[in-house]
Amino acid sequence: MRLAYYIARRYLFAPKKHRAVNVISTLSACGVALATVALVCTLSVFNGFQEMVAGFFTAFDPELKITVRRGKTFDPADSCLLAVRHLPQVAVWSETLEENALVRYRDRQLTATVKGVDGAWRQLASVDSLLYGAGEWVLQDSVASYAVPGVELLSELGCGIAFVDPLELYAPRPGARINVANPYAGLRHGYLHSSGLIFIVNQQEYDAHYILTSLDFARKLFGRPDQVSAIELRLTPDADPVRTQRRIQELAGPDYLVQNRYEQQADVFRIMTSEKLIAYLFLTLILMMACFNVVGSLSMLMLEKRDDVRTLCNLGADTRLVQRIFRCEGGLIVVCGAVVGIGLGWLLCLAQQQFGFIRLGSAGEFVTDAFPVSVQGGDIAVVFVTVTLVGGLAVWQAVRYLGRRLL
Repeated sequence: MRLAYYIARRYLFAPKKHRAVNVISTLSACGVALATVALVCTLSVFNGFQEMVAGFFTAFDPELKITVRRGKTFDPADSCLLAVRHLPQVAVWSETLEENALVRYRDRQLTATVKGVDGAWRQLASVDSLLYGAGEWVLQDSVASYAVPGVELLSELGCGIAFVDPLELYAPRPGARINVANPYAGLRHGYLHSSGLIFIVNQQEYDAHYILTSLDFARKLFGRPDQVSAIELRLTPDADPVRTQRRIQELAGPDYLVQNRYEQQADVFRIMTSEKLIAYLFLTLILMMACFNVVGSLSMLMLEKRDDVRTLCNLGADTRLVQRIFRCEGGLIVVCGAVVGIGLGWLLCLAQQQFGFIRLGSAGEFVTDAFPVSVQGGDIAVVFVTVTLVGGLAVWQAVRYLGRRLL
């Protein structure tokens, strides 16, 4: 094997009789390198978008969320949940209740998700970074209840941040029948006043459908006294999220579901992962086409080295050694192209992170001005294995086929 590698290295770097062979070998390595650059950059862009979207949800979704598997609401005073509450890894415990309701402002109305939160909810995440306006975070006092709506919902209702008239909310009474003559008879009714604040998550799921208010108001509106739809948790900095989630699931039992941030938005991240996989498969096909250049350079090299092969055979070399030499030659071309491509792709991603020279559009038109990128070691490993595997299979098959006809 060492002899085959030594001869293959000499063939790769030594000058050839015909310059065209050198040019074709260089172009084949460049083709593999460009395909590798495309793989690294594309996967890094998908990682950047995924981290950016995760950052939006991080400011609104809790680190861990406990919900009931059957039904909508449950009693937070359940003994198994109280055991979770006393875990040392739990830093913040917040009870929330969310349900759909009809929201009306003057002559406009729409369906929204009303989320009632307690006083600890604000400590779960960076909520202050989402709030805009001149008001204060006061959801309820002795006089009235207050709303913090999403920016798109506020726009659809046609009211400003500091709306004068209160929002009217209607929710079905549990177990009540619909009265066609008087539909409002089967609905609970409540008013929410302006808090002078709105929130912006840059996700339509929240900005266009959610209204934040106090937990007490939500319980009265939906007729769910002492009930919650979820328990949201923030862990201590030294807690292991995976182990803690598993421990909480064991304590909560099979009737409850414990989800992390990615599991809470499983559909969104599943779509992004599928798009990343499809892009990877398409670029792998392009890589396979680039490997045909390596096959062409090997065929040219075999033709040029016929005399050297005869000399080796006269010295005692067999067919397997000769084929091993040219397979090492093709492998060196593929590995050099992979290493150079990964290095160039990594440098391009760093330059994009630093300077953002590839832009999405004019400033302020999108959530981010430049394409976000994030280079991950796992993706680099996958790209290297993919390039070497695809290139190695192409070289092995080409030497096996061409060796019978050219040598």
